[in-house]
Formats: sequence, C-alpha cells, structure tokens
Amino acid sequence: MLAQFVLFDGFDPLDVIAPYEVLDTAGMLTGGAVRTELVSAEGAREVAGGIGTVSLRAVTALDPARADLIVVPGAYGELPGDDEDLTDEERDRTIPAILGRTLGTDLPRLLDEALCRDGVTVATVCGGSLILAMAGLIEGRPATTHHMGLDLLGATGARPIDARIVDDGDLVSGAGVTSGLDLGLYLVERELGPRIAHGVEKLIAHERRGVVWHERGPTPPT
Repeated sequence: MLAQFVLFDGFDPLDVIAPYEVLDTAGMLTGGAVRTELVSAEGAREVAGGIGTVSLRAVTALDPARADLIVVPGAYGELPGDDEDLTDEERDRTIPAILGRTLGTDLPRLLDEALCRDGVTVATVCGGSLILAMAGLIEGRPATTHHMGLDLLGATGARPIDARIVDDGDLVSGAGVTSGLDLGLYLVERELGPRIAHGVEKLIAHERRGVVWHERGPTPPT
C-alpha cells in the first residue's frame, strides 16, 4: 500500500508527521506492506510549514494513479477571531486563508481525481477536510475537523460530525491535530488488521482515543 502525504505552503507539521510515523511504522512491522511518501501538487520541492522555520521536502508529485491512500493535513496559522478587526496582512496569516490558498493550486483537481478512483482512500487531519469542502468535493458527506472549524465545514457543504474519526468509505477524516495519531492507527487496523495496529500502538506508546463514527446504526436522542 502506497500512502502519500500531501504538503502545501503553511501545512501543520504535526498533522503530517503523526500519521506518517504511524503508517511508516506499520510498514516496518510488516516488511514493507506500507510505503510512505511526502508529496506536493507541484512535485518535488521544499515546502514551508506554518511553524517558524519548519519545512519538509516533497519527494515527488501527488499521483492518485499510484497512491492507495492520500493524507491531507490542515494548516498552522493564526486563529481568525473577529475577521472585521483584522488587517489584510493579518487575515492572510489565518488558518482559513492558508487553507483557501490551496484552491489556487492543482491540489483540488488531484484530490477530485483521487475520490473518483476505485481503491483510493482520501484521509484528512484537522483542517484537511476543509480543503476538500472548500473545493466542493465532499458536498453532503459526513466529515470531521478541529472542533473550532466544524461550523465552517458545514458552511462549505460537508455534513459536520463532532467525532474523533469519521469513516465514510473512501473518505476518512480526523478531528484536531493530535487525532492524526488515532487516524493513522485506525487506517492501519482497517487495511492491515488489529494485530499490526496493536503492534504499532505499543511501539509508539499511544492508546487510540475516541469512537470511529460510521453512517450506520440507530441515532441516539439529542
């Protein structure tokens, strides 16, 4: 299984590194059943994260024809607060603005291609689902994001679910930042089985949190 992790300018490093290490560890425990790549829509390049001088190098281009799993992170930036009180420069540094700039790249087209391909799973961490929603790729589909972004997720067309992980088949989304660990472990369990997932969990000393939400079963009263 080839897992490609998307980098874009201003990405949140932990959104990438947490699930990357989980999937890479699963590959180590299975003798290479999982391969991991850092990619960007533009191809091989150094990609600046949203934290100070932290950057990662994309080794190749995002390629839905090659990938079995594509992981899309969120952004690291300033919280929008009261948008009316922000200068243009301050607004450009907010998380929604950073995510929105990805719409001017080839990333939405490539993610659309991925969602249209049989056998490809698109997974998101934190604000990664907002990129898909802003691009109109998950209209009406259940998804989650950081709790502070759930209203925006709904406003951009998705069906926001306040859960740690939401599994909608070829779309699996994780909530805020550290949920990337739980997302990675769930994907390992889903694709490789609970024994490998348990082995990874023990090795990285992390116990998975939260229920994985699926579109099935009775709905509890509110």
